[in-house]
This record gives sequence, structure tokens and C-alpha cells, in this order.
Amino acid sequence: MELPQDQPGTRKITETLDNDTGTFLQLHSGVVLAERYQIQDVIGVGGMGSVYRARDLHFPNVIKLVAVKEMINQAPDPVVRKTIVKNFEREANILVTLNHPSIPKIYDFFSHENRSYLVLEYINGKDLEAILKSSLEPINEDQVIIWSIQICDVLEYLHTHKPEPIIFRDVKPSNIMINQSNHVVLVDFGIAKMFKTGQKGTMIGTEGYSPPEQYRGDATLQTDIYALGATMHHLLTHRDPRLETPFSFGERQIRQINPLVSKELETIINTALEYNPADRFANASEMKAALVALARRTGALPRSGSNNLSLSEQDVKPLWWFECEDEIRGTPTVDNGLLYVGSYDNNLYALDATKGQFLWKFATKGGIVAKPLVAENSVFFGSADNKLYVVQARTGKFLWEFLTNGAIHCSPKIAEGHIFIGSDDGNLYAVNISTFQKSWEIHTGGPVRSSPFLTKDMIYFGCEANEFICSDYRGSIKWRYLTKRPVTSSPIVADGIVYFASQDANFYALDAKSGWVIWRFRMAKGSVSSPALGENSLIFGSADNFLYCVDKSSSREQWRYKCDHQVSGSPFIYKDAIYCGTASGSFYSIDYASGRLRWKFISGGAITGSATAFNDVIYVGSTDHKVYAFMA
Repeated sequence: MELPQDQPGTRKITETLDNDTGTFLQLHSGVVLAERYQIQDVIGVGGMGSVYRARDLHFPNVIKLVAVKEMINQAPDPVVRKTIVKNFEREANILVTLNHPSIPKIYDFFSHENRSYLVLEYINGKDLEAILKSSLEPINEDQVIIWSIQICDVLEYLHTHKPEPIIFRDVKPSNIMINQSNHVVLVDFGIAKMFKTGQKGTMIGTEGYSPPEQYRGDATLQTDIYALGATMHHLLTHRDPRLETPFSFGERQIRQINPLVSKELETIINTALEYNPADRFANASEMKAALVALARRTGALPRSGSNNLSLSEQDVKPLWWFECEDEIRGTPTVDNGLLYVGSYDNNLYALDATKGQFLWKFATKGGIVAKPLVAENSVFFGSADNKLYVVQARTGKFLWEFLTNGAIHCSPKIAEGHIFIGSDDGNLYAVNISTFQKSWEIHTGGPVRSSPFLTKDMIYFGCEANEFICSDYRGSIKWRYLTKRPVTSSPIVADGIVYFASQDANFYALDAKSGWVIWRFRMAKGSVSSPALGENSLIFGSADNFLYCVDKSSSREQWRYKCDHQVSGSPFIYKDAIYCGTASGSFYSIDYASGRLRWKFISGGAITGSATAFNDVIYVGSTDHKVYAFMA
């Protein structure tokens, strides 16, 4: 079968049936679906079609890969054909309601002739069945415990799903992917179903992994627990249950096959594999607790720190890192393919954002803490030597400078032909870009380390003299709000409300016009963390070790995540994740919607700045002298 060329590098489907064999053909590399998804390769084959790796052509400047799951409808009966399509749509409808780091995201769903397609997040890794086949020996106990805790976590999420619980019904090695961060991802929701008490169904599942009740069409929450136990048994013994008599695990005791497995883990698995559902763990949370307790005793998991053990505690690997001669305390900036970052070695560095290669550096006489600003082909940044510097963005050539009477620790902002920047001399300055001269200053009673937020009409900033200030662009103060402790946090203004944190342990929402309090959110300790604004939520950290997510209108807490140390950095939102660092050097990626940990990287020093992003790469600096780049 020839697939004619449509344009260079792309092809379209003209037919799906091989005239010689009567079988349905897989799509060739180069075929473009929905004028968007360019097929690259086959990564899996199922009973009703293939799974492909494809490139999303809507992102021409970066390579964004997706997984395209195919369903070929061969039923001659129109009623059966309609039912098959409806069942495939059901998988899409289930996935679109889910938000968990161990569940692939759904991007698209469409049909073409007799094929339907589900476009999903591409998981770069291997499934457990492939891992088993590539190993002659059983999987190490500690590794099985880590993966099983993660599987329990995602099952707990599914089983407590609102408005109705979801039973996966097909937990087995081939449906469990392990990504490059050694984290579990549950795939193929084709037979998952909403659970209703007492509801019967047809027998569906995989022989050997499915429990007795599933053969009778009766799936419960304990069904997935049994299948997980069967999967663990397979991993630890290297004995495929599909080749054995169903429900005969009691005749193949794990420790008789693999003496290296602990008696405690064998007991946990035997409980999961009980014939009677009532004799198994009551729920996935109970099984997870048993595994975590065992892992704490054996050392498979750390004995202290965060209780969020749903993900692997192993560090992810950065794409690259660049080391300066001293601490990086601030936030990098990426513009036009270049990364700019200041260091306490007194230099501003320019790096290639893709490779981390050094391009140039500009020396000052003091440490550089704040985030550089790129505007009008120039880079604006302050230094602890009391000066605001302006250099050419491409070359680092000096253009001009402005002297204050104190160190500059906040980031500059630009509007109305002026640069606005605070200084430790207690002033907020408006500096004319054309004349390089001061237009006006606002004097406060303490250092200004809160970067100003600029709206169409007003400027908002805090200071170390326990106050928050609103002024216009002429430097006329409109209102002041007194806090009980310094305000180092940089504010955000949205929908007529200004948000900021204070070291008095309050997070404030004030009316942007009057300065009246709309609400306050109480933390256990103070905060120097600047907030990040989501669609309807605010994210901010505290010295009480928590990262908070609250409703921006009501201050109702949506979730909190306990970090391993005080949150010294400011959170950064990119797509559906939050990135934030702590004083212990941990850098977290946390799911925006659920507050669940995705991954954690441990640097060699405190992270006091915020992250930034460019082309799906996250950049962050650390006081270990390094700036790191990670895949988002």
C-alpha cells in the first residue's frame, strides 16, 4: 500500500486495509493526523490498534512528543461499531477528569474514517513487563517497594475520585510504565470503570492478575489491590502468573522462590492476594501505609523528612549545570535564547540557554542578587555595590549606571520611560532611561528589597520598615499599610487586589485602590516568599516549611505541601506544575492542581530565588554556586 506524499516530511492516510492479507495496517512514519500529529514510530501494539510516538506540529520551534493511541473499528455490525467507539470515548472521558502525576495527561481525541485516536502525554520509559523480560533475575525488593508505594498512591487517588470512585481493573506489568525519573505511570485506562456499589459487569481483565470476583463480573476496590499483589509477586519471583493455575499464589510462596525477599514483604503481598476480598487490605491507603512502614524499617525510604512518599525520592538529573565562583541567590532571566544570572562573585553571567555554555560576564564591585531585567536590547540589574547597571544584552558591553546610597537586592521594573528599583538606603527610585537621571524617589523607613509591581496607574512595593506602599507614577504616595514585621515579599496585583506576604506570618490581600484588608491568611511563621498567581489560586511559601495554595478570592486553603525545610525561594508556575526551592537545597516540582510531589532535586546549597522557564526547560540557581536546567 502506497501512502502518497502530501508535502515534504508529511503524509496523509488514504486507506487502512492491506488488499493482500486483509489485515489493518499500522501508520507509517511521516503520516500526519488531524493536520497536527506527525507519526514517528510504533511504541506498542494492542488488540485493536497500535500506539505511536508522534510529534505535535503546533510547536514548530521545539520538539514536543505525544503518544497517539489508535483504535481500529473492524466490526461489520453498525450497532457493534457504535458501541466500540463509545467504549473508546469512555476512556477519553475518564482520563480528562483525572489529574495525577502518575496518570498520563490527555491532549486530544478524534476519529478518521474507521480509526479513532487518543492523544496522550508521551512517557519516555519502559513498562514493567519489558523490564522483567530484559532481566534474568527477580527485581530487587527495595525497588519493588518503592514502585508499589507509588502504585498504591495512584490507586488511592482513583478509588477516592469524585463524584465516583474509579476501579482500574487491569493492574499488571505491561500497564505500569517507569519513566526516566524512576517514577510509576499507570497507562491504558481502556477497561477502567466508575464504581457503584452492587453493580455487576462482564468478566474483563487479565487472567493470572485478576482476582476471583472479577471472573464473576464483580469488581470492587479490592480488585485492584489483588492485581497489585499479583504484579509484585511476578516482579519478586520472575514467575508469570498467566502461565500458572489461577489463584494459586499460595502454592508458590515468594520466599521459597526468592529467599532474598523479607518475610514482612511476603506477608503484605499475601494479604493483598487473599481469595476473599474482605480479607485483603481495606483500601489502597492501608496497603501503602504497610509498605511505607516496612520501607522505613529497612531503609528503602528515608526515615525522616516529608511524609509525601507517593513519588520516588531519588533526584532527577539536570540537563546541564553551570558553576560560578560564588553563590547564586537570585533568579535567572531567559530572553531570546540567552540566560542571564547574577552571582555573589560580583558578576552577571550570560549563558546559552540551550546548552549552558558561557558567553560573557560583566563584573561589578558587589554581589548580584536580584533577577535581571531585559528590555530594549539591554540588561538592567542591581548590585550590592549600590549601583543599577545597564549593559548590552548580546555582548555585555557597559552602557550606563545609576548610583544609590545602599546595596540593591530587588529586581528592577520598567514603565513610562523609567526604571523603578529599590535600595537598602530606604528609597524606591524612578530613573529616566533617556537621561540616566533620577526623576524622583520615595523614602521609606527601611531597606526596599521587595521588587515593585507596576499596573497601568500605580506602583506597589513593601519595605523592611513594616509597611506596604502604593504610589502613582509621579512618586505621590496614595496609601500605606502597616504590618507587624518587614515586607520582603514582592507583590502581585490581579482583579483590583494586591497580594503579598510578610514576616509577621500573614499573607495579605488588600484592595488595590484603598489599601483596605480584604482577607488575611495566617501561617505558622513569617514569609519572605513572593507569591505566584494561578488561574484562581495563589501559591506562596513560608518559614514554617509549607508551600500553600489558597483561593485568591476567599483565602480558602486548597492544599499545602510540607517541604523538608523553610521555603526560602519563591514558587514559580509553569503549565501544570509549581517549582520551588528551600533553604536545605531541595528543588521541588509539585502538581499545581493536587499539591502532590512530582519530583525533587537536591542541590548543594540553599535556593533563595525563583525558577524561570523557556521552551519547556526550567532554570534555577543555588547557593552551591550553580545554575541548573531541568526538563519541565
